[in-house]
Amino acid sequence: MAFGMTFESSVPGILPCQSIEALIATGAITSATPFDTDQVQPASLDLRLSDRAWRVRASFLPGRRLVSERIADVEMHPIDLSKGVVLEKGCVYIAELQERLSLPPGLIARANPKSSTGRVDVFVRLLTDRGGSFDDVEAGYEGPLYLEIAPQTFSILVRPGTRLNQLRLKAGEPPKLETRSVGVDLQGGDIVVFRGRRHAGVVDLDRIDGHDPKDFWEPLTLRRGELLLDPGEFYILASNEAVEIPVMQAAEMTPIDPSVGEFRVHYAGFFDPGFGTDEAHGAGSKGVLEVRTHDTPFLLEHGQIVARLVYEPLTERPTRLYGEGGSHYQRQGLKLSKHFRAWG
Repeated sequence: MAFGMTFESSVPGILPCQSIEALIATGAITSATPFDTDQVQPASLDLRLSDRAWRVRASFLPGRRLVSERIADVEMHPIDLSKGVVLEKGCVYIAELQERLSLPPGLIARANPKSSTGRVDVFVRLLTDRGGSFDDVEAGYEGPLYLEIAPQTFSILVRPGTRLNQLRLKAGEPPKLETRSVGVDLQGGDIVVFRGRRHAGVVDLDRIDGHDPKDFWEPLTLRRGELLLDPGEFYILASNEAVEIPVMQAAEMTPIDPSVGEFRVHYAGFFDPGFGTDEAHGAGSKGVLEVRTHDTPFLLEHGQIVARLVYEPLTERPTRLYGEGGSHYQRQGLKLSKHFRAWG
C-alpha cells in the first residue's frame, strides 16, 4: 500500500495496526503531543482528550459549519482540563481531542467508545468540522477532532490524555462477512447482572483498579432467569455465548436494534482481531453488554437475542492481536470496567 495524495490497498477492509502506524509516520494522523506507545490497538487508534472543553446546553451536528462555530452557539462556559475536572452526570460537554486527521482519498474512519467508557455509562460521539453525522469521518477529511461527552450514571474525572473513544480506519467499502446474533446470559453464575447505583461517587477514568465496586454497583438476584429492565437504570450483563474475532477480521456490535427490543445495548461496539481466540489465549471470552432501556419497562429472558455482531475483513493480518500484551477484558465473563477492583 502507498500513502500520499491517495490511499491504495489491494483489498478493501479495516486497517491493521501497522497501517495505522504508517499513517502516523506520514502525517495523515498527527497529535498535539507525542503519541503514547500503547495508543495503537490491533485495528484501531485510541483518541485522547486535550486540555480544552466546553459545557454546552445541547448536543448538535455542525452541518456546513465548523465545530468551533457551533460551540459558540450552545456554550455555557469553557473548561480547562489541565489539572483534571469532574464532568457531571446529566450534563453535556464538548472536548477537543489531541489527534488531528488529514485523510487521503479512499480512506474513511469511524469512531466508537472504548469498552471501559461504555461500561461506566458514558455516552460519547465524535464530531468533525462540517460533519453530517456522529462518529463517521469522510474520505479526505482534514481538520481537528472533537468529542461529545455525556455521563449518564456516574460523574467522571478526566484530564488531558484520558482516552474515551477509538478510531477505526477503512479502505474502500469492506464487505460484511457475517452477522451474528448475541443472546444474554441470565443463568451463568451467582452474579449475572450489575445495576449502577444512582447516587455513587466520581469515577476517575485514569485510575485502574482504584475503585471499590460495591460503592458503584449493585448485584441483582434473579428469579426464573428473567430480568425486568427499569427505565432510567443502567445494567451490565454478559453474552450467553463466547465471542471470537478471527485474526483477519474485526467486528462491531450494533448499539441498538428495534427488532430485538426497545433498549440500547453496548455503547462500545468495536471488537479487535484476536479477541476470544485460542491464538491470543482468549478462548471462552464473553461479550459484555451495557444495557439501558427506553421509556418502557422490558422483561428480558435468559438466552434472548439482544444485539448483533457485524464482521468485516482487515486489509492484512495485524502484527499484534488483541490481548497479546495483556488486557483487562480478554477471557472475560461478566466483568466491570478496569476502573474497579474485583468483586468480592
